[in-house]
Formats: sequence, C-alpha cells, structure tokens
Amino acid sequence: MRLGVPAGAAAGESWSLEIQIHPSDIRKRVRYLFLSRIQVTALCIAALLYIVFLALAVAVAPGVIGGMMNRQEYYALASERIQQGERLQALVRQLGGFQRRTQRLGLNLSKVLLAYALPHALPPQPPAPDAAAVSDSIYAGAVQQGDRLRARIDQQLRQIDAALTRIRTFEQENPERVRTTPSVCPLRGEFVLTSSFRTRRSPFTKQLEFHPGLDFAAPEGLPIHATADGVVAFAGKLPVGHGSNWWRYGNLVAVRNGDLYVTLYGHCAEVKVRPGQKVGRGDVLATVGNSGWSISPHVYYEVRKRDADGEPRPVDPLIYILDRRWPNEERPLFGGRNAPPPDSYELLPRGLGR
Repeated sequence: MRLGVPAGAAAGESWSLEIQIHPSDIRKRVRYLFLSRIQVTALCIAALLYIVFLALAVAVAPGVIGGMMNRQEYYALASERIQQGERLQALVRQLGGFQRRTQRLGLNLSKVLLAYALPHALPPQPPAPDAAAVSDSIYAGAVQQGDRLRARIDQQLRQIDAALTRIRTFEQENPERVRTTPSVCPLRGEFVLTSSFRTRRSPFTKQLEFHPGLDFAAPEGLPIHATADGVVAFAGKLPVGHGSNWWRYGNLVAVRNGDLYVTLYGHCAEVKVRPGQKVGRGDVLATVGNSGWSISPHVYYEVRKRDADGEPRPVDPLIYILDRRWPNEERPLFGGRNAPPPDSYELLPRGLGR
C-alpha cells in the first residue's frame, strides 16, 4: 500500500489523497483509492473524536467501576441492615417477654410482702434512656423501645432483689409465721373461681351483700387441702339456732393458723378432721360438697386475719394464694390491706377462732 499526493499541488490548491494497494501477488492488479481533501479532513476529525472518546472513557472508567462497586456494597449493606433490624426486633420481643416475667415475679413477691405485712418501698428509678443518640436511625423506635424495656427490667429486678432480701430476712427470723401464713390454693386439679371477695347479689335473697371469701366450683368429692399449718377449731355443721347465719355454709371446717389467721372451708361433703387436730399445709381437711346454701358442688374459702384488737376480720384470699394465676390479680394489692366494713360480714362464732 502506498500513499501519495498528486504532483504539482500547490498550497491553497485543491488536492486529493491517492492510496495505492499493491497485492503481494504481482499477477493481481493494483487497487487505487482517491480521497479528496474534504474526505481526508472528515476522517481526521473522526479519528480525533475517537481518540478523545477513548481518553474520556479511560478517565471516566475508574469512577464508573467505583460506582458499580459502591452500588454492590450498598446493596450488601442494605441487606445486612435488614437482617440486623430483624434481629433487633426479635431481641426487643425477647425483652418484652423478660419484662412480663419480672413483672409476674414482682407481683407474687408483692403478695408475699402484703401477707407478711412487710413494707413495700421501691428503690429509686433509673434515669430515662436518651433517645437523641438513635434519632437518625430507621430503627430508632425499636432501639428506644428496647432501652425502655431494659430500664424497666432493671428497675423491676432491683425491686425484686430488695423484696427477696426483706422476705428472706423475715422468714429466717419468723419460721413459725411462715408455716402458719396461708399461701396455697385449697383445691388441686380442675376447678373454677366463680365468686370473689366483693359485693355481689345473693343467689338466694337477691339482695346485695358482701361476699367475704371465694367460691370454687369443683367436682363433688374433690379433696380440700389446708392452706397453712394450724389446729382445727371446728369441724361439722353449726345448728340453725346458733344465733348466726354460719349454718348456711353447711359442713364447715375452721382452722386456727397460729395467732394471726383463721381459714374457713364451707359447703363440704365429707369432713376428714376433728376439732383439736393439728394439720399441716397440704393435709386433706374435707371433700367438695353441696351442703348448706349451695346451688352446685363448690367450696367456700375464707381467710381472716386478726386486727389490733384481736378480732379476725376477712381479707382477700387471693392475696394468700401464690400457686395460682388469676385474672386481674393486681386488684387485691391495692385494696387487700383494708378489711371490709364491720357491718358487711358476720363475726366468727365462739369456738371458730375467736
């Protein structure tokens, strides 16, 4: 291939570019390619533009590659953030479960403190968590909720620790009081709480009256257990002419639990103990029946605590049942320290703990 410019082309004159292509085989003819000045200029401009494009591509390529790599890194970080967010939410749910457990434990300890008549002072609350540090995160709400739960759990654990210390000290110093304080349910197995410690309408007289105990509907013949150590003060049926309405409870067992409590078990079928007999927590006293004023088999359970004058007055038995869970069991903690008005219940007859 040969390149050439026609001879005699002076400056400023029109010229053309001749390109001769000579094949290696001399038997083949030579090819000629003529390019005018305009064509040559156009080719040069095209070549220059191509070179500029390559230069720009070389200059921009690192940024493009870097952008692609950053995009992949962004997607990876976004995926990791989603996974971490799911883990965070799962941890917050676990904290919620721990908080409910500590709340339940604190409730039981509050009932023990109330049963022992111990002070229930709370330790100082920790400062509220700072929310500003996580306000720029899309998981700020979950983080703040976790911080609130953690602070609440910490507060409850400190309350529990203080209560346990107080209870442990009291029980070590008063072992007899521990044995004679009612603390369990008188029934085991299947039963239903049908009437609580409150004012209700009598199913017989249809009048509003205060119900100073609990009614547990249960199968007839189910054993009734002592809820604390004590001595049987009465076992049997009070006669109608006794001067009170205690005969309505049918076969009745009264247990004197130390010098502070008296527990009563009414509407029994078969009485298994006799007056003067010592019983321990869990011993069988009688069986569930339908005696007295009763419309179906159940047991009436009442707890009386002596006041400053030595008179046994009704207290909410739910406070003294620690082995069962009840709906709205926080309620007795607020009203359990106050006995009902004296004219809303009958005093115990002589021989039933007075």
